[in-house]
Amino acid sequence: MMGLIFNIASIAGGILLGLAMLDKWDGDTNIFNKIAKFLSPFHVTIGGAMLGLGILNLISGAGLLANIVSILGGLLLLTHTLAKLPAVGEGLVKVSDKLSPYKAVIGVASLVLGIMRLF
Repeated sequence: MMGLIFNIASIAGGILLGLAMLDKWDGDTNIFNKIAKFLSPFHVTIGGAMLGLGILNLISGAGLLANIVSILGGLLLLTHTLAKLPAVGEGLVKVSDKLSPYKAVIGVASLVLGIMRLF
């Protein structure tokens, strides 16, 4: 069950993060924009699931690449939320700012890995 939630969070987070690249691929249908509009109120929940389950799965030793991509995606989705943490917020924001140029790549990787893990 947790694996399914992790896959769904990875797919949803991948769509939110990779929207700039995915929008170019879908042509006139704008399907990714419609999905991202629906998912945008839940970006904190999706980012938290990606980050938390990615760390949990990394500790248990399952799927190194997918977990690292999920953790990076979770950090990018939770940038403004993590900035409010007293002790580590500033450091996490710096890491997220350094990852920001790779946001679309991390998003597409998360989307692809999430779909691959479903099958």
